Amino acid sequence: MFLIDTNRDSKPLYDPIINQSLDNYLIQTKRIQGHGIIAYINHPAVIIGVHQNAYAEVNLSYLKAHNIDLVRRSSGGGAVYQDYGNIIFENIVVNDPTAKVDNYAAIGAPILSALQDLGVNAQLSGRNDLVIEGKKFCGMTMVKVGDSYAAGGTIMFDLDNQAARQVLTPNQEKLQSKGVKSVDKRITNIKPYLPAQYQHWTGEDFKNYLLCHMFGVKNLAEIETYSLTAADWQNIDNNLKTKYKTDEWNFGKNPGYHEYVSHHFDIGTVAFNYTVTDGIITECQIYGDFITKGDVEVIDQRLIGTKYERSALIQALEKSNLEQNLGKIGPKTVADLILKKYE
Repeated sequence: MFLIDTNRDSKPLYDPIINQSLDNYLIQTKRIQGHGIIAYINHPAVIIGVHQNAYAEVNLSYLKAHNIDLVRRSSGGGAVYQDYGNIIFENIVVNDPTAKVDNYAAIGAPILSALQDLGVNAQLSGRNDLVIEGKKFCGMTMVKVGDSYAAGGTIMFDLDNQAARQVLTPNQEKLQSKGVKSVDKRITNIKPYLPAQYQHWTGEDFKNYLLCHMFGVKNLAEIETYSLTAADWQNIDNNLKTKYKTDEWNFGKNPGYHEYVSHHFDIGTVAFNYTVTDGIITECQIYGDFITKGDVEVIDQRLIGTKYERSALIQALEKSNLEQNLGKIGPKTVADLILKKYE
């Protein structure tokens, strides 16, 4: 295992659009063989999942008024607010079958170990959350491309919760499924739980502690490190111009289709925005915070041209390979959602 240094010209980068693009570059283009680790901090930003609808998940007026960036990541999961009190970590694995980060328990284990050694009783909860006293401080996600994947999470160390409350518009049904009435009651920062001698730590201090603990060293200089080259940064800049810095990628287009349905299932929130014309679905786009290794556009394309009736929807969904392209959810369940039987 080695560290991938994401500093540029020996200075840390806090630009979330650049930082969020690194995992894709590292697993698809650079492909450093083995198990690498990246860790960074962003200036204020909202990061949304690849399948999410920014217009439904984010208070865009507040975001723009407070100069908060909106950044879409390449993996699934939900929307999160980040600032200098967050640490983002990722395992960058390329063609390394010995790397044990193919499930969320393995991804979270080094974080839990580091916190437990500080006397903080942190645990894995549910599918992909790390919690303290039942409150989430880290959500994890992963994206896989061929023999490579990026797997990690966002750690709340000393986040500005007031800004997070204002800029995020969480799905209320999802909160109710967790047994709480507001996002405040199910999230927490780590810092209040640290012993007194560590209360002076900044996000950078905590990030450095995590890295040293992961690699079993006393200081960062002891860690085997790969530094990105000038050629790497040129390639990254080119990717930013053509995709990751574009509004088309980050905001997406609000389809404005006539109907919008949403429900929170075990796999996450699933939503459909669609139009029915003369009894036929003529436009359709799926959204959500589910995590899939498949292609949700297969589902969209199967539904377009389908009669807006249960039997026809089920038949189209049965041909959509839902388990691969969406998750463990049945055609009848999805058909009922589209027919608004969960409202």
